[in-house]
Amino acid sequence: MFSAAKEKTKMSSVSYHISNLLEKMTSTDKDFRFMATNDLMLELQKDSIKLDEDSERKVVTMLLKLLEDKNGEVQNLAVKCLAPLVSKVKEPQVETMVDTLCSNMMSDKEQLRDISSMGLKTVIAELPLSSSGLTLTASVCKKITYQLIGAMGKQEDVSVQLEALDILSDMLGRLSGALVSFHSSLLSSLLPQEMSPHVSTVTQLCLKFMTFDPNYNYDDAEDDEEDSMDIEDGLDEESDDEYSDDDDMSWKVRRSSIKCLEALINTRRDLLLSFYSSICPALLARFKEREENVRADVFAAFSTLLRQTRAGPSHHGLIVAGIVFSLTDKSTSSTMRIDALSFFHVLLLSHPPQAFQPHMQLLLPPVVACVEDTFYKITSEALLVTQQLVRVMRPLEQTGGFDPKPFVREVFSATLKRLKATDIDQEVKERAISCMGHMVCHLGDYLGAELKGVLAIFLERLKNEITRLTAVRTITLIAASQLKRALKLATMACLTALVTHHAASIKPAALEPVLSELPALVDESDMHVSQVSVTLLTCVSKACPSSLAKISSSVLPGVFRLVHSPLLQGGALAAIVAFLQALVSSKTSNLSYSSPSSADSAVIHRQSFQSVARCVAALSSACPRETPGTVSGLIQEVKNRGSPESARVLALLCLGEVGRSGSLGGNKEVQGVILEAFSTTSEEVKTAASCALGSMAVGSLDDFLPFLLREISSQPRRQYLLLHSLKEVISACPASSLSTHVESIWALLFQNCECQEEGTRNLVAECLGKLTLVNPAQLLPRLKQQLKTGDFLKTLQDKHINVRRVALVMFNSAAHNKPSLIRGRLATVLPHLYKETQIRKDLIREVEMGPFKHTVDDGLDVRKAAFECMYTLLDSCLEGLDVLQFLDHVEEGLKDHYDIRMLTFLMLARLASLCPAAVLQRLDRLVEPLKATCTTKVKAGSVKQEFEKQEELRRSAMRAVAALLAVPEVERSPSMADFANQIRTNADMASIYQSVQGGDGGCFGPAESMDMS
Repeated sequence: MFSAAKEKTKMSSVSYHISNLLEKMTSTDKDFRFMATNDLMLELQKDSIKLDEDSERKVVTMLLKLLEDKNGEVQNLAVKCLAPLVSKVKEPQVETMVDTLCSNMMSDKEQLRDISSMGLKTVIAELPLSSSGLTLTASVCKKITYQLIGAMGKQEDVSVQLEALDILSDMLGRLSGALVSFHSSLLSSLLPQEMSPHVSTVTQLCLKFMTFDPNYNYDDAEDDEEDSMDIEDGLDEESDDEYSDDDDMSWKVRRSSIKCLEALINTRRDLLLSFYSSICPALLARFKEREENVRADVFAAFSTLLRQTRAGPSHHGLIVAGIVFSLTDKSTSSTMRIDALSFFHVLLLSHPPQAFQPHMQLLLPPVVACVEDTFYKITSEALLVTQQLVRVMRPLEQTGGFDPKPFVREVFSATLKRLKATDIDQEVKERAISCMGHMVCHLGDYLGAELKGVLAIFLERLKNEITRLTAVRTITLIAASQLKRALKLATMACLTALVTHHAASIKPAALEPVLSELPALVDESDMHVSQVSVTLLTCVSKACPSSLAKISSSVLPGVFRLVHSPLLQGGALAAIVAFLQALVSSKTSNLSYSSPSSADSAVIHRQSFQSVARCVAALSSACPRETPGTVSGLIQEVKNRGSPESARVLALLCLGEVGRSGSLGGNKEVQGVILEAFSTTSEEVKTAASCALGSMAVGSLDDFLPFLLREISSQPRRQYLLLHSLKEVISACPASSLSTHVESIWALLFQNCECQEEGTRNLVAECLGKLTLVNPAQLLPRLKQQLKTGDFLKTLQDKHINVRRVALVMFNSAAHNKPSLIRGRLATVLPHLYKETQIRKDLIREVEMGPFKHTVDDGLDVRKAAFECMYTLLDSCLEGLDVLQFLDHVEEGLKDHYDIRMLTFLMLARLASLCPAAVLQRLDRLVEPLKATCTTKVKAGSVKQEFEKQEELRRSAMRAVAALLAVPEVERSPSMADFANQIRTNADMASIYQSVQGGDGGCFGPAESMDMS
């Protein structure tokens, strides 16, 4: 029961954290979206994370939405998130991902198609290969196959068809086993049906004409063949004088026939078996071709046939039997055995381990016998094979499915014998070291006490200069092995299960060795191992409390160090909270309730304050009788003006977390302390007090929310801090709890929506948005009514510039998140949007600052918002734009303020890719502002920031130039050609160009069509 409750609490905590991240992903700020997506990726990569059904759906929906983000870095992160997500969500969500990605492949937007293609390849790479996951894999593959085949039929764009084929190729290459059931439908869809009936005829004609050489006799044995090639009797009747070698064009016939055969071999693997009997002998017979060019084509076609030949599962048994026979037959020569081992080594390298695992019992004895052979070359080759067989026994990238234990002793003994020997060939020494290194890396947990002796031998080899390099490489391999960590995790999971379910059978003395090993594992260097270790400690605390008497001085210091780590979060923090509660509840004799906040807050990292506060709250909830004393101590800490700022911040956060659990009720003293903290001069103390008040209100809504609302109404100077508290309440409380307070909150927010402070107005807006989501059906219409126009988009025409700026921010958000809402209204909105991109002189003023005059542009923010909208429209509503008109305003932006120029450079590069024809029409006008930016120098004596800003401007402009140079037919623009030549001849600009192109020195690679030499 405790385990289930803990799991539920943990899942709830994860859901809350994920919800916060998802909220940030909707931000209009690309940096917020990037950081939130990155945090989500880190969460998903944790083995311990478990998502509930609702969280799964929300995460999948958001990531698919981010694939259309206007920021490329956010898009790429979203694709990376799909990889761990495949194994974290249930089948319906994986199918949703695949459906959306496949339908995106039909999009008219090239960028969306490209990113969706990457997404599909990512999903395919993560689909499970194990038997337990084959149902999911087969189902998803089926969806991908049918949708992509349908897309290829509907899309005329060759690039889309090629991308779809590339994805199907990836899928067949990795998951062919899961696709067996619909191989026939794949073949029928992918193979050109109109050609299939004629393949046999084409093959026969090619075989006939590849020998067509009427003017040359190769040898007498070819008489029959020449008779068969008597195509034109008239040719034989002509005299040699009338037909010379110079006139002989027959080689072209032979060459074309051979190339046609190569194409057949390349494209029709389904006919490979028939090609072995028909095409293969014919190609071998043409190795004597007299014409060098044709002979090269014969070799190329034969090489293609060899490359297409792969041993399938049905052939493995035959190959294994052949190898075993070659190694064991007494009449086999040493050379043959070496060749057989060399072939087997290549085979092991090029095939998955599962192909040979069923044959291990048959393969291993002859290979081990070769390791013990007296001829050093056989021993050397056998050690290479053994090294690969070790990987086959237990591939680190996969778990389960094959038990290597029966074979370990046999391989180990033979390899150890060669490792110990000193009077052997140098190559054998090195390969024995490497082979044993792989054994330790893959099978170290099976070696037991033998491992110590092996490591001692490695140490000896390190001392020998001849074997030192190989020994260092081998030890590096062992150190990097994931086996040790995986073994730790598996062991602790096993111990946790034993302690949880069989505690009665375990004596305290048996747990002492386990507890003595745990302190070293609780460390911030590996949070997951720490989390699993602390979870084991929690189980011991609950099931065997008497075993904890000796851990006070060993385990607890490590746990508290982890609590104070700025890296602690998520599952590891939840595990520590659960452990501390279990530890205190166990009433172990030499352990008593003690607050982690008693540590010196000055040495604790600020980012860990929240973790400490969570732990204090957990201890308080586990010991309700101690809570009043804890709260009293925390209050005194806050009140004490002599306390360090960090101690007061920590105490406030602790009070907030204790209050979140509902332990404070309507404590009047706490309310007074919070108000007093708001009056302090320290911004950090004020912020902590705001967070604390919000947390307390979440835990005791009826006690603290009325107090909070009263304070917001009566204390205008504290409104900003109090509104932060209110935002926490609205965000964290369930809708059912807030329902009775909605009206009072709603009224209060509208009373303050016209506050003079912009920061306060923004907070009010956030609170209103979050509150509307509590009951959207009822509150959204009311919110809309508050706008005098009744239409959000009409606020773009408001007389107040700040209203228009915020309206543009909202329009940008709609264009990004819900473009369907605005597509039909672009014709009305765009004139107002373009109007806001113009520089207005009446909004520019001069401000005197002492002896200096400073120019202030009050219209800059609204122009910036307008250009941001334009950039978003490129991705979401390109089809609704008049691109030439759009380019007119981009051109103006290229001459504007630093921030706007940076945006327009990005737009220009994007337009060069999306609408090259339109860009070419405006190219001569666009080049001049780009050239001006790239050639401008900062005045001598300017501050460092000015140099850095100008350098970044030049780099951004040069990226746009590189994009323009990649436009087809760009050479038609004389001004662009002149500018390109200027870049090439100017060392400074050429250096910038090369750096934005990747620094490979290949200057002007994209514009080779222009004469740059």
